[in-house]
Amino acid sequence: MHHEELASLQRPRYGSIVDDERLSAEEMDERRRQNIAYEYLCHLEEAKRWMEVCLDEELPPTTELEEGLRNGVYLAKLAKFFAPNVVSDKKIYDVEQARYKRYGLHFRHTDNTVQWLRAMESIGLPKIFYPETTDVYDRKNIPRMIYCIHALSLYLFKLGLAPQIQDLLGKVDFTEEEISNMRKELEKYGIQMPSFSKIGGILASELSVDEAALHAAVIAINEAVEKGIAEQTIVTLRNPNAMLLNVDEELAQDYQNELFDAKRKKESNARLKNGTISDEERDVYEELLTQAEIQGNINKINIHIALVQVNEAIDRQDEGALMAGLNRPALSLLEVLPQNSSWYLLQLCDSKEQKMQIAGIPNMLDKSEIQKEVSLANAEAEAHKLKLIAVDNINTAIRNCDPSNTLVALMKPEAQLPVVHSFAAAVYQTELFNLQQQNAVNYLAHDELSIAVEMLSAVVLLNQTLENKDILMIKNHLRNPCLGFNNLEEENLQRYADTLLSIKSEASSQGQDYLSWNDIQNCIDMVNMQIQEENERIIAIGHINEAVDQGNPEKTLEALLLPTAKLQDVRPVNARHYQDVLHHAKAQKCKESQDESALLWLDEIQRGINDSNNNIKEAAALAVGISVINKSLEKGDSQPILMILQSRFGLRVIPECAEAYFRKLSEAKNMKTTEDSSESPWIKLVMKAMYDYYYNVETEEGTCVAPKGVVPKTSWLTGEEIQNIAGQVTADYNREQLWLANENLIVGLQARARGFLVRKNFQERKDYLQNQEPSAIKIQAFWKGFKQRKSYVDRLKVLQGNVAAIVKIQSWVKMWLARRAYRNRLQYFKDHNDQIVKIQAFLRANKAREDYRTLIGAENPPLTVLRKFAYLLDQSDLDFQEELEVMRLREEVVTKIRSNQQLEKDLNLMDIKIGLLVKNRITLQDVVLHSKKLNKKSKSQLEEMVMVDKQGIKGLSKERRKKLEAYQHLFYLLQTNPTYLAKLIFQMPQNKSTKFMDTVIFTLYNYASNQREEYLLLKLFKTALEEEINSKVDQIQDIVTGNPTVIKMVVSFNRGARGQNTLRQLLAPVVKEIMEDKSLIINTSPVDVYKAWVNQLEMQTGEASKLPYDVTTEQALTHAEVVNKLESSIQSLRAVTDKVLTSIFSSLNMMPYGMRYIAKVLKSSLHEKFPDATEDELLKIVGNLLYYRYMNPAIVAPDGFDIIDITAGGQIHPDQRRNLGCVAKVLQHAASNKLFEGESEHLSSMNTYLSQTYQKFRNFFQAACDVPEPEEKFNIDEYSDMVTLSKPVIYISIEEIINTHSLLLEHQDAIATETNDLLNELLEGLGPVPDIESFLGEGAVDPNDPNRESTLNQLAKTEISLSLTSKYELREGEDQDLKSLMIKTKRLIVDVIRTQPGDTLLEILETPATAQQESENLKLVEKRAILDSKTPEKMKHSQSIFEDGQLPIEQKKRKIQRNLRTLEQAGLVSSATKYQEIINEIAKDIRNQRRYRHHRKAELVKLQQTLNALNSKTAFYEEQINYYNTYIKTCLDNLTRRNSRRSIKFDGKEEVKGSKKLKQTPLKYTAARLHEKGVILEIEDLQTNQFKNVMFDITPGEEVGDFEIKAKFLGVEMEKVQLHFQDLLQMQYEGVAVMKMFDKAKVNVNLLIFLLNKKFYGK
Repeated sequence: MHHEELASLQRPRYGSIVDDERLSAEEMDERRRQNIAYEYLCHLEEAKRWMEVCLDEELPPTTELEEGLRNGVYLAKLAKFFAPNVVSDKKIYDVEQARYKRYGLHFRHTDNTVQWLRAMESIGLPKIFYPETTDVYDRKNIPRMIYCIHALSLYLFKLGLAPQIQDLLGKVDFTEEEISNMRKELEKYGIQMPSFSKIGGILASELSVDEAALHAAVIAINEAVEKGIAEQTIVTLRNPNAMLLNVDEELAQDYQNELFDAKRKKESNARLKNGTISDEERDVYEELLTQAEIQGNINKINIHIALVQVNEAIDRQDEGALMAGLNRPALSLLEVLPQNSSWYLLQLCDSKEQKMQIAGIPNMLDKSEIQKEVSLANAEAEAHKLKLIAVDNINTAIRNCDPSNTLVALMKPEAQLPVVHSFAAAVYQTELFNLQQQNAVNYLAHDELSIAVEMLSAVVLLNQTLENKDILMIKNHLRNPCLGFNNLEEENLQRYADTLLSIKSEASSQGQDYLSWNDIQNCIDMVNMQIQEENERIIAIGHINEAVDQGNPEKTLEALLLPTAKLQDVRPVNARHYQDVLHHAKAQKCKESQDESALLWLDEIQRGINDSNNNIKEAAALAVGISVINKSLEKGDSQPILMILQSRFGLRVIPECAEAYFRKLSEAKNMKTTEDSSESPWIKLVMKAMYDYYYNVETEEGTCVAPKGVVPKTSWLTGEEIQNIAGQVTADYNREQLWLANENLIVGLQARARGFLVRKNFQERKDYLQNQEPSAIKIQAFWKGFKQRKSYVDRLKVLQGNVAAIVKIQSWVKMWLARRAYRNRLQYFKDHNDQIVKIQAFLRANKAREDYRTLIGAENPPLTVLRKFAYLLDQSDLDFQEELEVMRLREEVVTKIRSNQQLEKDLNLMDIKIGLLVKNRITLQDVVLHSKKLNKKSKSQLEEMVMVDKQGIKGLSKERRKKLEAYQHLFYLLQTNPTYLAKLIFQMPQNKSTKFMDTVIFTLYNYASNQREEYLLLKLFKTALEEEINSKVDQIQDIVTGNPTVIKMVVSFNRGARGQNTLRQLLAPVVKEIMEDKSLIINTSPVDVYKAWVNQLEMQTGEASKLPYDVTTEQALTHAEVVNKLESSIQSLRAVTDKVLTSIFSSLNMMPYGMRYIAKVLKSSLHEKFPDATEDELLKIVGNLLYYRYMNPAIVAPDGFDIIDITAGGQIHPDQRRNLGCVAKVLQHAASNKLFEGESEHLSSMNTYLSQTYQKFRNFFQAACDVPEPEEKFNIDEYSDMVTLSKPVIYISIEEIINTHSLLLEHQDAIATETNDLLNELLEGLGPVPDIESFLGEGAVDPNDPNRESTLNQLAKTEISLSLTSKYELREGEDQDLKSLMIKTKRLIVDVIRTQPGDTLLEILETPATAQQESENLKLVEKRAILDSKTPEKMKHSQSIFEDGQLPIEQKKRKIQRNLRTLEQAGLVSSATKYQEIINEIAKDIRNQRRYRHHRKAELVKLQQTLNALNSKTAFYEEQINYYNTYIKTCLDNLTRRNSRRSIKFDGKEEVKGSKKLKQTPLKYTAARLHEKGVILEIEDLQTNQFKNVMFDITPGEEVGDFEIKAKFLGVEMEKVQLHFQDLLQMQYEGVAVMKMFDKAKVNVNLLIFLLNKKFYGK
């Protein structure tokens, strides 16, 4: 945009004349204005750079700076820079500008500008520089704000608070475009540019000092600086009249050098500026330093010296020198406190060291950095002081043993302690109290408190987590380094958590709610000890397994006895058995787990030890028992045996069997071998069937180790033998007792056994007989056969004797049965006759429906089915009647539309003429002539149309007929090929294209009066819209912000005659309801509500209100009356809007299909061009079409769109129109999802309602786009024109034909680029554009008629009808047009199959026709000829089609075969499929014919409705014509009755009847009197006490409502003005409360109207 010039060479400023060229005055003025714009841009750049240095923030580019400053954010930040005690960040609204960037300006942004003004006031900047708030916010005078910034910069430089602003004039470049834009902006607002160069002088003059003495002192300083002698300069600087502060004599040379450089720089800049400034305009201070600049440079030197002193003191670590430097007035540092000197030194040293580390070289701290560090040091010192006080309070609270006070003291921010949890107040109190008691001085310092509180808070949280039983959080808290637990192992955290949970649970059950740190540490130690013991036990278990594997009982015993193993009841004497048992257990475990390395676990080892001990114990007891029994047997003593068996062997013994036990045992022992002398006293037992145990019966010693050289005793009974014998004795005794106790049962058992044996014998006999069953049957059969044969022989003899009687009986019986069945069936049919008829009809109908379904739905319907429905292609008399009626109605509708359009234009012109008549701008004769013309128009139009039909282009001559056909071919091509018209629309200028669309295009498509033309018109709209979007829409919002031609055309068409009924049905009921509600008053403008309220007060009282007239929105909202009325309006508005929404949303199906389809095309086309666009963005564009462009205008102005009926002369009341406008505004915001903000902030309470309504609109727009394609909707395809009964007809004026022809020729190259294009051929055949007379025929207009041109223009509007046909239909012998060939072939096939049956087309074509079939064909031909003779010319088919229909059936077949071969070559049919393709096409024609008849009936109804609506509109226009005629007649009557000097004649001439005028007495008032009445508010430059010398004469004019007002001062006429009463009423309607008269007097409009009404109209 711009840049600074690096070279120091001076150059001419922008726009200066650097050569000898002589410019004109205009050119020089142009240069001058360009220079002003350039200078202002330079001042903007200066302000921008100065603010960037102050704010340390980048501002918007220079050309955007004005707009960027309007929100006041940068201004408020600047205020914070130089007055931080006045403005803080919290006081700045939208400090990050997020709201501004998103929504734009908000009225609260003015608060920022106010903060800036207050800050400047606080530092003493003279108010002469201040801008108004509106200068900034409303951009009324931005240069004034920039001027103030320059003044502020100089003032702050003088105070030493900011650097000096740069002078960039001539040093920056701007483009010609930027300068021109700024110039236009300045000229737009008409702002007087302030003099920036005189700021220094004005600033000096504003100070309350002796200006002359100050000026002289400043001049003296400048002269001394110029001489360059420092001693003289310091003397002038210390002059009291110079009012300079902080002048230090020791710095004289530094002052001299700095001031000298500043003066040289200012002189250089002044030379650049003074190129175009005259000597008179030049200011003395443009080259001299002002007092503020001198003071600023002195401050600059002082600040530099002070900064050097401070930085040197920091480097030396000299606290005293540092304080001296900080307290120097030049630095003007804030809040430098002596008691914080050590803090300053420490903070500044750290800051300077950090700065050096960042920069890499030693660097000085500047003033802002020092101030920042001083403030930080003060804050830290203050925080430290408050911390010490807080620690004292905490210790006091702890001593007082009040947990709540302790908690409050701990939680104070000044204490700077870690987080304290309020729910654990008692814990803090208890623990801290104990800690305090343990301290030697009974006082806890801050460090001790901090560590203790941090640890206690962590313990408290851990306790809380234990209560919640959250294992994960418990682990996290245990890891907390604040707790400082000893011997905490990460891998043991789970054990710690589980143990703590159990300890916590146990403590809670005992009433202890809190685990202390020691409790938790003890738990950790306990867990660690447990884990250590477990590890040692694991090692011992390993040793045991190793010893067991080695098989050494001694090592196994040694391992078992290890203390770390902690095994119970290990007995050394059982070592061998331990070894055996454990070895067996381990082997068994290895086998089960299939793991040879499996080890015995602790519990398994302990179980093995216990099992071993039990085994030995049981074995010893058993051995004692064996010994005692054997000894007793030897002694023959039976006494102890029973007891031993029971106690030692654990047997259930019976006392009654004691002798038996002894006897049996003795017998068994005696059977043993006698005692051998070599037997030892040892007996051997086997434990668990696998382990040996030895017992010495003499010594009663037992062991698991076999004694050496010992042979066990074999003469004694073993334990197993003793147990078996005792068991056997017991069992024998029990069995004997059992038999005795169950004798009866035994008897029963024996009886059952005998019964079983008997049954067994019976079953064996039965089985025998069953096995012999065949033999028994054979015997029985033989006997039965014998008896039956004997009976049969006897019966046969009887029958053979009575043959005749038997035959007769049989015949009678058969006859009777048959007759009875027949009569029953016949009676059944008679009883159900109706049902039988229904069944037959159902079957026939079902068959017909099945055939029709086959015709409709089958992919390839058979020929037999097609033949049944071929008759549907015939046209009946009803078809012709309906078609003629449709054509008639269509013609009448189109004619009526055009007639109404012309009537509407003429009536609008009549409105204007009557308005001009009221203002005497035209004579009454002009109005009368236009009225007569209006009344004659309808008759003349009819006569002209008849004349043209007889004499013009439709005359009976070959040349005219050829020309007519050429135009019919041309318009048919334009109508059916939308590409031509779409291109033509965009080739013309918009104003011409709009008129072309409104006339020619809608006429060409007959205003879409039938489905074909509506289909073609929609195709045109679609093609044109896609073309416009692809070629002219660069951004998606262009559709909304621009005025797309096609969108305008679509909306205009659908709001016209065709769509008007729809719009009326959709909106009329709810609009009427709103208008008829007289109590409904909606006004959402606070200012309008306020003014209406004030006007009401003044009109009621006739006195001026004390309230101000011109107020802002915010001021208006301060009045409760306004707020109440506004709230009431909003509530009413929401209720009424809901009604309109309900009406719109419920009538989706009523919306014209064309609108919905174009909305669908618009959405899809935009999505295709802008694929990244969101669904919401696309739906907003659709909403802009459907609601804003289509519905919204009809809601705002229902009278303009025939939504409501307005009588002639009637109009909508302003309140009603405002109500509708408010509703439309809300709906518009809702449809576009635009909230009320900015100027509409007072309506923000409706934003939620708008958002909700938008979602409903969004669904509505989505549903609106969901429509079928036109081909499906209208069932129209490429063959439709070939099969329709009538030709398309349009009604177009001669002027429109000529204009279309000329436009096509003019843009022919653009719309038909190919040389062989059909359009080029048609235009070439038409030749040049004809004139009007060639259309009308010779003699249509008299060449000598003086009004010939006017007559021709009138006749050019005459309409003619054109029956559109295609020039390129297939003629005889040609085969270019396959479509026409297909049509003709289908007609021939239908004729043939109707007279000759067959299963396939090939079969029919190959089979010769019979004479009867030829006869039927002849009848069909005769019937068609009769029908054709009755058919109107417009509805007849081409001659070739008619001739084909007259052929005999065989010739038709031959022609069909030729045509089929041609079509097969073209690929349209195939003989392989037996020409099924053409059969399918005929079936499609039958289906379309049925649909066409339905559509035609619907179109008849629709056309009749449209015609009725048009007739109603025509009646309304005629009513208006009558109203205007009555008004004109009244004017004529009044004019005749008045005794005036003029009489009106209808030839337009006037006669002078007299020269006298009726005069009315003027009204005279002094300004003082009008001021008392409140009419005059003030007169500029005139005091109120002088109002008595001003006289106003108010004289009525010649015209009613005109007044001439003269102003006289002391009798001398000063000025006069013409006042129109209608203008006053208009101002009152627009809410203008105060107007200016003579550009000086402010007048109350309401009271002036009141005065004029009272004095001149008696109101």
